[in-house]
Amino acid sequence: MLIAQISDTHILAPASDQPTAELRAECLRRAVADINGQKPDAVVFTGDTTQHGSPEEYALLRELLAPLAAPLYLVPGNRDDKDTLRVAFSDHPYLPGSGNFLHYAVEEHSVRLVAIDSTSPRERKGRFCARRQAWLDEVLSEQPERPTLLFIHHPPFDVGDHYVGGYRRPEEAAALADIVGRHPQVIGLLCGHVHWPVEIRWAGTEARIMPSIAVDVRKGIDETEAKGRPIYFLHRLLGAIAIVSDTRMVSDPTGKIGDSDLKCQAR
Repeated sequence: MLIAQISDTHILAPASDQPTAELRAECLRRAVADINGQKPDAVVFTGDTTQHGSPEEYALLRELLAPLAAPLYLVPGNRDDKDTLRVAFSDHPYLPGSGNFLHYAVEEHSVRLVAIDSTSPRERKGRFCARRQAWLDEVLSEQPERPTLLFIHHPPFDVGDHYVGGYRRPEEAAALADIVGRHPQVIGLLCGHVHWPVEIRWAGTEARIMPSIAVDVRKGIDETEAKGRPIYFLHRLLGAIAIVSDTRMVSDPTGKIGDSDLKCQAR
């Protein structure tokens, strides 16, 4: 199974007076076109889809994502407004229509996809409260033999000096690691938020953090070749065995530089 991951697009409304508005829209537009060329089985979006969570931003986001050929699965980031996101993507049946959390399980693919909502209103840091803990443990216990991929906005681990204490309550990040560690069918965890490409071993499985699609806010990228070129992840899931990830750079719009794959940065 091949999965494309996008994250942290921070889309701004078309009427925004910020100079990065069109840049961010164009980054996502180009990434979507390149993803279609790779023909993934699914696309997961690990949050911070918009900058302010406004209806105007979500309307543009929908327009930019509409050409995607593969099924799209979203999980909110701290910049997202969950109620507005629900309305904007009301035709996506996997999204819960009500409740405090936008987490769910997708059963239609060879690998089970489980989205975890780590956000709370007016809270920048991650949350994984007792209700979320109980939900995830129950969902994973339902199919203990089926390979499962998790995706979430906030990484539940530190990344050097760049991202430390990313959860409001450290014990909640520890609880997430404990639950995942007790369910060996979890073959990976995909994250956003940090804007930095990272690949580590965590809780007995593989964890990945994707850089921002928006080139003006991404970090940890060698801009010598990548300058101005959106980057996204391609994850190849090898059954219950492993997840192999490539960092894919989109073609230079001038045509002078072709598309290419880079390995994730291990940290």
